[in-house]
Amino acid sequence: MSNKVKYVTDIDKSVLLNNFERRGWIAVGPDDDWNFYWAGVLTAKNMFSVETGYRLNDDQVVCHFPNHYELTRKDLVVKNIKRYRKDLEKEGNPLAERDESGRFIYLDFIPTTYILPADYNLFTEEFRRNPNSTWILKPTGKARGIGIYLVNKLSQLKKWSRDNKTNTFQQVAAKDMYVISRYIENPLLIGGKKFDLRLYVLVNSFRPLKAYLYRLGFCRFCTIKYDANLEELDNMFVHLTNVSIQKTGEEYNPHHGGKWTVSNLRLYLESTRGKSITDKLFDDINWIIVHSLKAVAPVIASDRHCYECYGYDIIIDANLKAWLIEVNASPSLTSTTSSDRIMKYRLISDTINIVVPNNEIPDVKTNKNPTLEQLGNYDVLYDEELANQELQDNANAIANKHKQMMSSSAGVRTVKAAERSRVTAPMWK
Repeated sequence: MSNKVKYVTDIDKSVLLNNFERRGWIAVGPDDDWNFYWAGVLTAKNMFSVETGYRLNDDQVVCHFPNHYELTRKDLVVKNIKRYRKDLEKEGNPLAERDESGRFIYLDFIPTTYILPADYNLFTEEFRRNPNSTWILKPTGKARGIGIYLVNKLSQLKKWSRDNKTNTFQQVAAKDMYVISRYIENPLLIGGKKFDLRLYVLVNSFRPLKAYLYRLGFCRFCTIKYDANLEELDNMFVHLTNVSIQKTGEEYNPHHGGKWTVSNLRLYLESTRGKSITDKLFDDINWIIVHSLKAVAPVIASDRHCYECYGYDIIIDANLKAWLIEVNASPSLTSTTSSDRIMKYRLISDTINIVVPNNEIPDVKTNKNPTLEQLGNYDVLYDEELANQELQDNANAIANKHKQMMSSSAGVRTVKAAERSRVTAPMWK
């Protein structure tokens, strides 16, 4: 019996296949006995469907959670984050605190968003309160910038509705649903151009939550300088950073692909805005990712055979406030430049080292805590077990301090001072 890992994939990308070949893994078919399946989202959906009745063995792992769409579908992630905020508010959690205008102080990281057609009336009310605002309309089930429009008049939505052969918004299939979000009209510009961040986050368990952030993310730049003029609303080369769109433009540079590494962005911001402000921005981004994962953790089927590498899209505005735009279940593995190919090869390699440690046949019964060496270019973003243990240790330390203080002559006054200065344990690392 061979002790080599047997793999299946329905994604024909060199960064994947070269990784498998370098490890000496054996390619097999989906109906054979396999250990590792790098599957497309439709394949995973069929695999976990009730009709299929497919059961995975302890030596099999697959690259999607059964209902990952709770995080990666544009409408569902918004619903889950809104529910998460509401639940924290009901609990009286300080994270759900609001400012004088009613905005969340710590959880305001998604632009105001409505789901169409269900929220059409709510959206029109909001639009009429701010008639000079611009909104971005996206289909919930598409990617790569397909079907996206900028909207600054309600008449544009009526036309869009007629184009879909209906005069009013009626019940439609999920694939025909849209989200409409307030457009970030003041994006941070570098060289006069708009950009966003693509960050990779690996999750190998949702309960308890274990997430890892990849250091080698990158910025995607538009090829044409940003212009908020209404005449440029239809120019996607100005507004959309998707590489699939930008590479079709005349200004696209195939040598650098319109990309910057996150480390270069950090250096740029440290030199122009200062280190402390830059550190806060990236700390905020970490929190955005953690909160989005915690928002879906209760509803995700945390199958121990599953892991997932998500592509997070983040936009930074001119005030250095970060916004979550969307989360991708199958971030592109297509390489546009040689450095892009090297980075994505490393991404796959480091991901495999965590989910299939030591290049051995996987065993889902073993613990999912990688060693420092196995992390590669990943950093531990959040480990719920460690966070809970740290909170418990802090609580025990405070309780012991209370006992000591109560036995001192200044007991009551000192205890009250300690309670006022009490701080919460860090959420990750």
